[in-house]
Parts: sequence; structure tokens; C-alpha cells
Amino acid sequence: MVARTKLTVAYLGGGFSGWQRQTRVRSVQGDLEKALRKLTGDSRVVVVGAGRTDAGVHAAAQAAHLDLPVGIPSEALPRLLNARLASDLRVRSATPVTDDFHAIKSALGKHYAYRMRWSEPNLPWQGLRSAVLPRPSKRKVLEEACHQLPGRRDWASFTVPYAASRSTVRTIYRVKPVWRRTGLDLHVFGEGFLRYQVRRMVGALLDVGYGKLTIEDILDLIESPSPGAPLYTTPARGLSLERVYYRTSPRLSTPGDGA
Repeated sequence: MVARTKLTVAYLGGGFSGWQRQTRVRSVQGDLEKALRKLTGDSRVVVVGAGRTDAGVHAAAQAAHLDLPVGIPSEALPRLLNARLASDLRVRSATPVTDDFHAIKSALGKHYAYRMRWSEPNLPWQGLRSAVLPRPSKRKVLEEACHQLPGRRDWASFTVPYAASRSTVRTIYRVKPVWRRTGLDLHVFGEGFLRYQVRRMVGALLDVGYGKLTIEDILDLIESPSPGAPLYTTPARGLSLERVYYRTSPRLSTPGDGA
């Protein structure tokens, strides 16, 4: 007997090759499954994540599910797993869910944040998940470009070339810039994202702010998709998966300055 359980997981991406289990390299899925095997003695336990974050990308609240052997209370699972995991990977919560819950298929949307600073932060732990990038001079134009992106569109120009063999249409709900004294956080809400999409969207927005691209250039890439278009892909270090939304989640709301 097993009980389906939803995990909320946080990690610093710098030490991982990404979410997906791989041979000979460290991954988030791989570390979780190793810890579960030690805990349960069952080599068949599989952790299904809501998305495959790339190497170097962080998560504050990645969602996943597994079928937990009966006899291990879900409320004890974070403590038991965290005792077996490295300090850059934490299980924040474990919640019983119905058998039809699926971390990928049940998800309604995701919230990513891209954090950039104009120089290396004075507090070293802040630098672990912030990219150091030049300050854009055209702030108002960048903000206007953010307002042009929401909608259901073909994002083929904003992903890798081979992704064009599958559907590249996604809905973006909101792109919210939060300016700080030392940098900029860009919050992106959508139903789902293609590989590198958020980092290339951020790169395009920054190039608008640098005067290298116009808003019309971005709209042209959306209206006439060009897989693998020569857009700037910002460093993985600044990207974090903040939340995955399900029917029981609060609505897809815009974060405040503390997000």
C-alpha cells in the first residue's frame, strides 16, 4: 500500500545539474530519490517534479509528488528526508493528496523570479541567486515591454531550436518588474514555460532597456516565430522557481517588494 504525497522543495541550483535524474552527475530528483531509498528501503520510489529546472536554476517552492509507502507519516517526512539531504536541498512540506493528483498535469501555473544586481551584493548569500548585470538606462521602455508580453502566444523564438518539434504556444499571465536600489527583480507568471524561455525573455527585456532591441523587435519575434533566434540568454544564477499553483493555491497574484 502507498499514499500519494505532495512535496514542496527548495534548493540552490548551483550544485546541481538540474532537476532531472542523471547518471554520474548530481540532480535534485536524484538526491531526493536516494534519500527516499535510504529511508524506505524501496528502490522503486520515484519523485515526479512539476518542472525540469535547468542546471544552476534555483527553487523556493518546487512541487513534486511520490507514492509514499504506508507507515511513514507525511508530517514526519520533511524532518526525515532533510536529515539525509545536503544543506542546499530542503523539503519544506509534505502533504497527503488524492491519487489523481499529478505534480505536472494538475498544475495551473508557475511563478518564476529573475533577480539581477548591478554589482556583487555585499551579503554573500544574496549573490548565490542573483546575476550581476549592467543597469539598463531605458527603464520606462523596459517597463512598457513587460506590459506587451502577457497573452497566449507562440514563444518558439524564446527557446532552443529543437523545441520547435513540439507545441511552443504558452500563456503568460503577467510580467512584473520590481525595481530595487541595487537591482531589478522580474517576476513572470504563466501557465508553463519552455526551456530557457524565462531567461531569454529577461534577456530580450534587458536589451530593450539597453537600447539594443525595440519593443517592436520583440513583438516581431512573437508574431513570426524563429526557433533559436539570437536572443541573449541571461545566466541561470539569477532564476528561481518561486511557486507552482494548483486548485488549492491562492490566485496567481502579483508579489510585493518582499517576494
